[in-house]
Amino acid sequence: MSAWILGHKNPDSDSIISALACADLYTRRGLDVVPVAQGCPAPETRFILERFGVKAPEVIDSVAGRDVYLVDFSDKAQAPADIDQANLKGIVDHHKLGDVTSSSPIECVIWPVGCTCTVLKRMYDYTGFAVPAPIAGIMLCAILSDTVIFKSPTCTEADRQAARELAEIAGVADIEALGMEIFKAKSAVAGTAPRELIFRDFKDFNMNGSKIGVGQLELVSLDLVADMKGAIEEELARVKSEEGRHTALLLLTDIMKEGSELLMASDDPQRIARAFGHDPEELAKGHLWLDGVMSRKKQVVPALEAAFK
Repeated sequence: MSAWILGHKNPDSDSIISALACADLYTRRGLDVVPVAQGCPAPETRFILERFGVKAPEVIDSVAGRDVYLVDFSDKAQAPADIDQANLKGIVDHHKLGDVTSSSPIECVIWPVGCTCTVLKRMYDYTGFAVPAPIAGIMLCAILSDTVIFKSPTCTEADRQAARELAEIAGVADIEALGMEIFKAKSAVAGTAPRELIFRDFKDFNMNGSKIGVGQLELVSLDLVADMKGAIEEELARVKSEEGRHTALLLLTDIMKEGSELLMASDDPQRIARAFGHDPEELAKGHLWLDGVMSRKKQVVPALEAAFK
């Protein structure tokens, strides 16, 4: 029975593409693996896969009894509910180490860069296998997406170098132009239900016993959702009331203005405001604008974890 390689719940482009790329690399190494996903591709990811002619992985919701490799996450809250009944074989990631455990030694590669596909590019190089052109194309797109076309504070020189090398393999002449195509696809929100927008890229975290959900919607302009904010906030309140969440947040990130508007539903909104250096009284004035905040991983989650210690 083939081992599965999977990314986190509510998968973004890096999560799905990392599973595809990792499966290609591990297959070349002689391992019997298959890429899978914990959800269907979002519009951005569909655009990327279609652009380079790569098939989306099968969607699964249970891993009991399977050998599994995790990509782009290592937190139980972002795994299938029965992750403890699976046999963890390895992790490839660019986030902090989470709370998954294994019963035997595993192959684990975690590197503080802007995208899991940057880690995988280095793994291809280290093992001496060439990246196929279509896989190089989707990996390039994942890096552009996760680093917000190199604008995110998580972006490193390693991400830029990997992007340049992958672009050459994939035959992409204008990396920045491709990045804007990707974010235009990501900004497709017309006719989309508020719940789908919230969960397009949504992760739950266990912060000192409190379940905190943080979604992020990256847009070329927040004007695209200006008429939908009321409905999104109503749905966010419903999301908060589900699964025992203490707080549900949604970052509306404007990639051109390089900042995020924070929508929240919380048992303690004052604590959330203080976590980001805002006076709680500002909550009465409406939403919080977080200037320069573009990364959930580097700028949002650490601030929240400090607030919930």
